[in-house]
Amino acid sequence: MNFFQKIKNNFQQQGVLTQIIIINVAIFLTLNLVGNLSHLNLTPYVAMTIGVDFIYKFWTIFTYMFAHENLGHIFWNMVLFYFTAQIFFTILGQKKMLYVYVMSGLCGGALVLILGLLFPASFGHSLLLGASAAVLGVGAVMAIYSPNYKVYLFGVVELPYKYFYLITFGVSTIIDLSVNTGGKISHVGGALFGVLYGYNLRKGIDLFNLNLFSSKKSKLKVVSRNNPESYNSEQVMNEILDKISKSGYDSLTKKEKDELFKLSQKK
Repeated sequence: MNFFQKIKNNFQQQGVLTQIIIINVAIFLTLNLVGNLSHLNLTPYVAMTIGVDFIYKFWTIFTYMFAHENLGHIFWNMVLFYFTAQIFFTILGQKKMLYVYVMSGLCGGALVLILGLLFPASFGHSLLLGASAAVLGVGAVMAIYSPNYKVYLFGVVELPYKYFYLITFGVSTIIDLSVNTGGKISHVGGALFGVLYGYNLRKGIDLFNLNLFSSKKSKLKVVSRNNPESYNSEQVMNEILDKISKSGYDSLTKKEKDELFKLSQKK
């Protein structure tokens, strides 16, 4: 087994949360190391161009959400992502988190791109990069789906997650919108997707498993009777999800929370 195969195998063994952080850090290091060693600026090839030039670098609507400008930029985005993602996959699982991360980033980028095309003078030929839209999208899901989940601000002040999210969104987006306008607009796009996903999830509609070619809505409940053990697990999961949908995550007993965490690792 060669060196690169070992790296690939180790990467695949990590959870989605770790994989996303690794990708962000790897791209950040690549951009900075290449820039310092060869004086070659690779940022325009991964950051999204706001305006008509986007058509020549269409792939950047995906890559921008994994690229960062400086150490402070990536540090705070990854800290917030780690904190939020821990809560997310404990309740909803890792596969849904990857879906929400990517879709929130795409929606954030799309909103900036549309406004950039409509109002080109306001954006010029600026670049969009950073995981903020994707991270705030993941957080918005939890703010809607489990708003009363208790978190500790600075490790001291206990408050429901919905208030923590509003504070985070307000500080990073609303305050002085004239600075980094494109980035802050992307926050709105990412958050809107998270709100949409969380709202539908509370109603029992999972956009992650939505079948667009079916006349029936895809529900959270999926039961297989072929395997008794699988059937019992799905039954327990459905009952817990129903309880969360009706009364919130905090209504679960410790046993139910432990069971939810164990089942979410199998997703």
